[in-house]
Amino acid sequence: MTARRLIRFGSLGYLALILVAPVGLIFWRAFEHGWHPFWVAISNPDAVHALKLTLEVTLVAVPLNTVFGVLCGLAIVRHRMPGMGLVNALVDLPMALSPVVVGLSLYLLYGRQGWFGPWLTDHGVRVLFAYPGILLATTFVSLPFVVREVVPVLREIGTEQEEAAATLGARAFTTFRRITLPAIRWAVAYGVVLTTARSLGEFGAVAIVSGGIAGRTQTLTQYVQASYDNYSQTSAYAAAVLLAGLAILTLLLMTKLRPREEVHGNRGA
Repeated sequence: MTARRLIRFGSLGYLALILVAPVGLIFWRAFEHGWHPFWVAISNPDAVHALKLTLEVTLVAVPLNTVFGVLCGLAIVRHRMPGMGLVNALVDLPMALSPVVVGLSLYLLYGRQGWFGPWLTDHGVRVLFAYPGILLATTFVSLPFVVREVVPVLREIGTEQEEAAATLGARAFTTFRRITLPAIRWAVAYGVVLTTARSLGEFGAVAIVSGGIAGRTQTLTQYVQASYDNYSQTSAYAAAVLLAGLAILTLLLMTKLRPREEVHGNRGA
C-alpha cells in the first residue's frame, strides 16, 4: 500500500513540477495585473496578425498531414510494396531532426542560391520569408503524428472485415468509408490533436524561413520571443497563454466528444 501511494504521489508530484508549475506560472504572470493589460496585449495589431497567421497555417497543415497520414498508414500496413520499409523510417525523420535543421534545409532548397531558388525567382514565386515557407516548415515538422497513431491500430484490427466486405462485392472506397475509417477514427483524432499542437507551437524551423517580420511573417510563437526580447513581458505572457489555451481547448473538445459518441453508440446498439 505504501509503495502504491509512493508511486502515485511521486508521479503526480513529478507532473506538477514539470508541467503544471511552469504553465501555471505563465497564466499567473499574464493575469497578475488584471484582465485589461492581458486584453490590450493580445488585441494589438501585431498580436492579432500573428494569431491569424498561426491559425491559417495550422488549418492548412493539419488536413494535409491527416490525409497523408491515413494514406501512408494504409500503404505501410495494407500494401506491402517494395520500399515501404524505407518510407516507414523516413516518416520518423521530422521527429529525429532538430527543427532548426529543417529550417536550414528549406532555406538551402528555396533560397536565392538554393536548388530551386533561381527558378522560383525567375517565375516570381516567393517561398522564403512568406506564407509558403512557413507552411512548408510547419507541415514538415508535424508530418509523423497521424501516421504513428494510425499504423498500430490498423495492425491491431486486422483485415478480416475488409476482406469480408470485398468478398461481398464492396468497392475499395466503400470498404474504407464503412469499415476501415470507423475503426481508426480515434487514432486519426489523436493524431490530429498532436498535429494541431505541434503546428501551433512550432518555432525553430519557422524562425529560419519566415524572417519573423512583425505584421507580415511573424507567427504567435515568434511574437512571444520578440515581445520578451523587447521587454514587453505582459505581451509575451499573454501570447503564451493564448497558445496554451488553444492547445488545452483542442484536448478538452476531444475528451468531451469521445464519451458522448460512445454513449450514443451504445444506445444505438
